[in-house]
Amino acid sequence: MAQAPRVVAELGRPETPQETADRKAASSEAYRASKTTRNLVAALLATLGVVAVIVLGVPRGTPPAREPINVAAIAHEVQQAEGRTVIVPAAPDDWVVNSAAVEGDSTPAWTVVYAPSEGFLRIAQAFDADDAWPARVLGGAGTDGTVTIGGVKWDRYVIADPSKAGNVSGALGVHAGPDIVLIYGSAGEKTLERAAAAVSAQVVRLREETP
Repeated sequence: MAQAPRVVAELGRPETPQETADRKAASSEAYRASKTTRNLVAALLATLGVVAVIVLGVPRGTPPAREPINVAAIAHEVQQAEGRTVIVPAAPDDWVVNSAAVEGDSTPAWTVVYAPSEGFLRIAQAFDADDAWPARVLGGAGTDGTVTIGGVKWDRYVIADPSKAGNVSGALGVHAGPDIVLIYGSAGEKTLERAAAAVSAQVVRLREETP
């Protein structure tokens, strides 16, 4: 005995052959879409697993400490290359040396950059510098009095706007034979004077070398 067509509640009557085919097609499509989504999720989880293995497999640890910069050794090389005496600051041991090199093009300057307990500090010896060189370095700053340190009279520079002078807030400068020694940075006045004391004796020697 043939089975009567199924009555669909939403329709209130049996499905037509076309409606049955459409329903089955829609069901198959929904199944395929669901399977595709599951496959995508599985692939994503697998990718994340691979990334986790790679990340966890990378060796960890702190990078090796940077070799300390030997200012005296580099100064000796500069002296040999330039054929002239360069200063070697007798800086405190707790001042970290960040760099030591000849900087600048039109007016080369042997420059040592320090990181004291506060701010930063540069001690620069500009070779055969003209009188306007400090002002160019300091964004146009002018002098405002002097201070005698280690028997040497240093010019004190006033920095009205540190943002226009590379965040430099203070400076001391002096002629040393044909060169100019400039100490400048964001450190306080006491630190600037301490740096000046570290090179004053060498400034005197540079003056004595000048014919």
